[in-house]
Amino acid sequence: MGKTRNMIAFDLGASNGRAILGQYDGKKLAMTELHRFENNYIEMNGVFYWDTPYLYNQLKQGLLAFRKGGYGDLDSFGIDTWGVDYGLLDKNGHLAGVPRSYRLGVQADIDAVMEKIPAETLYSRSGIDTGLTFNTLYQLYRRKREGDAALEIADKLLLTPDLLGYFLTGEMGTEYTIATTTQLYNPTTRDWDWETIRALDLPAHIFTPIQPSGTIRGRLRQEICQELGLNPAAFVAVGSHDTASSVAAIPGRGSFAFCSSGTFSLVGVETERPYLDLQAAKEGFSNEGTVQGGFRPLKNIIGLWIIQECRRDWQKAGRSLSWDEIVEEAKGAPPLRSIIDTDGPAFYAGGHMIEKIQDFCRRTGQDVPETVGETARCVYESLALKYRFALEGLEKVKGERIDTINIVGGGIQNRLLNQMVADAIDRPVVTGPVEGAAMGNLLTQAMALGDIPDMAALRETVRSSVEVETWEPHHTSQWEEAYGKLRTWMK
Repeated sequence: MGKTRNMIAFDLGASNGRAILGQYDGKKLAMTELHRFENNYIEMNGVFYWDTPYLYNQLKQGLLAFRKGGYGDLDSFGIDTWGVDYGLLDKNGHLAGVPRSYRLGVQADIDAVMEKIPAETLYSRSGIDTGLTFNTLYQLYRRKREGDAALEIADKLLLTPDLLGYFLTGEMGTEYTIATTTQLYNPTTRDWDWETIRALDLPAHIFTPIQPSGTIRGRLRQEICQELGLNPAAFVAVGSHDTASSVAAIPGRGSFAFCSSGTFSLVGVETERPYLDLQAAKEGFSNEGTVQGGFRPLKNIIGLWIIQECRRDWQKAGRSLSWDEIVEEAKGAPPLRSIIDTDGPAFYAGGHMIEKIQDFCRRTGQDVPETVGETARCVYESLALKYRFALEGLEKVKGERIDTINIVGGGIQNRLLNQMVADAIDRPVVTGPVEGAAMGNLLTQAMALGDIPDMAALRETVRSSVEVETWEPHHTSQWEEAYGKLRTWMK
């Protein structure tokens, strides 16, 4: 290729978002952060919502930052976000109500669906863990049961990255990897799960055609080009589920598991076919899509969400702590004193997180964490042990040993947690890249533009562009004892 490509990755997580410029010269990718912003769900009248107009405006601010930076023409842009959430559009293409947040999900939503369709049938159709209250399937059926006005007038449903892409381009579509998070995609038929949609009497007309990752879907709207002083850059439907983009950017070789570490942690492996058997269902694995069109059998684990909520609690109590300060406090606390099951139902909902941790420890006869350091250490060590549980489950499903975990995402900036994971699983941990989702997003754009021929070349570019770090395990009997306790509480 002749000139250096200018591409923007919009990488939105459930707590913040970024606009990152990627400049690709045919060999290496250089990345520059253009814009960063907060993202928080909002509670109104008992319902949790996303502030979608604000998010759309933040994307425009990212585009404006590119233009003000004087980088020249923009070749393309792509959007990746968390999974499962969506917006509904009316027949005029306008939002039918404020998009809801997955934080609203409760067990009753699962129970209502399972009155119509058994869990085994649901899993065999979708390959998605049926016990996750936040799945799009449960969200939609709840609205159906409530006679929700927005669902009744909806003409189309667009998942969050596709919705934001629609606002920027005017083009609708559903990208493959984000579709696979919904529990409404059938990996066997490679289409929407029309059987489940019909059985629950959900409106079939709202679902748009599913497109492969790397599809060029339109260009920046003329009105936005004029407003921001930009050329009509191509919109690439990248691996628009952030985990799919993160996994695309993993530089690993050999038998490795991936972990995308953020608000949620997702631990899994790449395969060409989904795992739909009883063992995979029993282990709670979800078969989500890869950028190359295959599957990622993975386990959803509540990740740094718990410590994020603790930090909010400390802020409300008048202690404004940075993440580095919290880690330093944790380093000074005694090890493996208190362990929680981070995926316990109480920890999914926001608010009073410190009290919830203390209640769990009290009920299980452990020392109750009181200080910032004790609480943070409890959360980090518990998360490391949950990674071990997920890894062992993956080995059962895959039928072979996994030698390393490659962790990507913002969570790897917590160096204490990286070492804890290596110690807990008793095998090496490789970390990097930190901006995995943005890197996968950008390199998928380069692939769509014809600059990178395939996934092997994409991963070679990752290895050329970033440095990774390896953490050797220091496993002790204390970790075994703590893991034994955790397994007891999870039964």
